[in-house]
Amino acid sequence: MTKLQSHITKILSLFIFLSFSGLQLNATDGYLSNGIGVQYKSFAGAGVAFKISPLGAATNPASLAFLDTGYDINISIFNPRRDFEVVGNPSQIPGTFGLAPGKVESSSEMFFIPALAANWKWGANKSIGLAFYGNGGMNTNYESPVFGMDPTGVDLQQMFLQPTIAFLFAEKHSIGISPIIAYQRFKAEGLGAFGMFSSNPAALTDNGYSSSTGFGARIGYIGDLHEMVSVGLSYQTAISMGEFEEYAGLYAEGGGFDIPQNWTAGVVFNAMLMEIAFDVKKIYYSDIQSIANPMLPNLMQAPLGMDGAAGFGWEDVMVYKIGINYPVNEKWILRAGYSFGDQPVQESEVMFNILAPGVIEQHITFGFSRIINYENELSFFVMRGVSNNVVGANPLDPPSGQTIDLRMDQWEFGMGYTF
Repeated sequence: MTKLQSHITKILSLFIFLSFSGLQLNATDGYLSNGIGVQYKSFAGAGVAFKISPLGAATNPASLAFLDTGYDINISIFNPRRDFEVVGNPSQIPGTFGLAPGKVESSSEMFFIPALAANWKWGANKSIGLAFYGNGGMNTNYESPVFGMDPTGVDLQQMFLQPTIAFLFAEKHSIGISPIIAYQRFKAEGLGAFGMFSSNPAALTDNGYSSSTGFGARIGYIGDLHEMVSVGLSYQTAISMGEFEEYAGLYAEGGGFDIPQNWTAGVVFNAMLMEIAFDVKKIYYSDIQSIANPMLPNLMQAPLGMDGAAGFGWEDVMVYKIGINYPVNEKWILRAGYSFGDQPVQESEVMFNILAPGVIEQHITFGFSRIINYENELSFFVMRGVSNNVVGANPLDPPSGQTIDLRMDQWEFGMGYTF
């Protein structure tokens, strides 16, 4: 083994260790990451028409056709703070499901997020690439007995291996195709009180991690329509995942938890040495029963785990993003971004979403790169997920008038090396 191969092996080993140690959380559009890679996170996830680094394939596989051979290594620290507050005493009327009043905070607040990618130029007009990255923002750990047992919470981790082939044609246009191999694992704790609603109480909660795999694809296009205007399109199919067998009594369709399809369209304007990107992204959460099914009336019509069973009640979201790339000089590049998205969590769905309070709507980002030489770039970013909340009534204890206030805010810091 050469010295270079040894270094690569060590990096891959560290990455895999981090990736499967519960570290896959990201600043999120719902629960999908709002950006992959330090440079793209600096734009709040905008840039489907950018061609910046090998990790760009996770946004648009067509971007690789414009790049030379290169590699990305990224690491970031994600700090989400999640809590909920119940106001009002439970009615204690038989048949109701009241919660103890008070504020409860999730104790898991620090996560490391790795990402790794490579691009190899293949002839004049083709590139092949490989990206390995994580996704997921569905994690809570409440040390109080929220539903009568403690600890209470869920942990969803998702990892993606994405090979890519991209073709340049007519000099200024490219297409890219990426099969996606996905792995996910999930655990739930403290949900025993919902046993009366489950089709399989033994596969409802506290069964450790359950895992599944699945396959999907991403396809993209980038075109330089003018020296000052580029456009980009990217579409990811739904990723059909196997069931979480140990939680077949919790999620609809016997533990089903597929990954939703989504598309992104965007444009980049080049003006006065500055690039300005505008993106629109649509995520189809409504296609996935375990995510989209409402709590009521489904909880009374189909036991948990069955087709049509209650879920988180999330709706489709549209996300709007703007990113600015400003090369100050030959050594420094400044970046900034802002994104605003629809709220996936509805007021009527606050009970189950205590477990997954993905209520953030706005992200503000800033980043910069230090150009070491033609092939080497060191990049940094900071992200602020603006604090937001959703308040709704406890749907299982109407007589009490109880309200549940879900709240979340986020910080993320990261660095990456492109070489």
